[in-house]
Amino acid sequence: MADDPRSGPEVAVVGSANLDLVVEVETIPVAGETVLGGDLRRIPGGKGANQAVAAARLGRRAAMIGRVGDDDAGRTLRSAMDSAGV
Repeated sequence: MADDPRSGPEVAVVGSANLDLVVEVETIPVAGETVLGGDLRRIPGGKGANQAVAAARLGRRAAMIGRVGDDDAGRTLRSAMDSAGV
């Protein structure tokens, strides 16, 4: 039944969703030093998105209210939310 309030989210998070760009290095550089990094990884994150995913992992029906672009990063974030059950 569409009007059943139990069918909607138990937790609604309003916040940010970001795509973090991460490069691992062997050592943390000192000021002015240049180091070579490894592969670039794109990891979904953001305070709001992380909270919504955490609620879903705890078995809650979670929703994320935020804004993402209509580009590859936005599609990656939406896909990650879907995969996490948000």
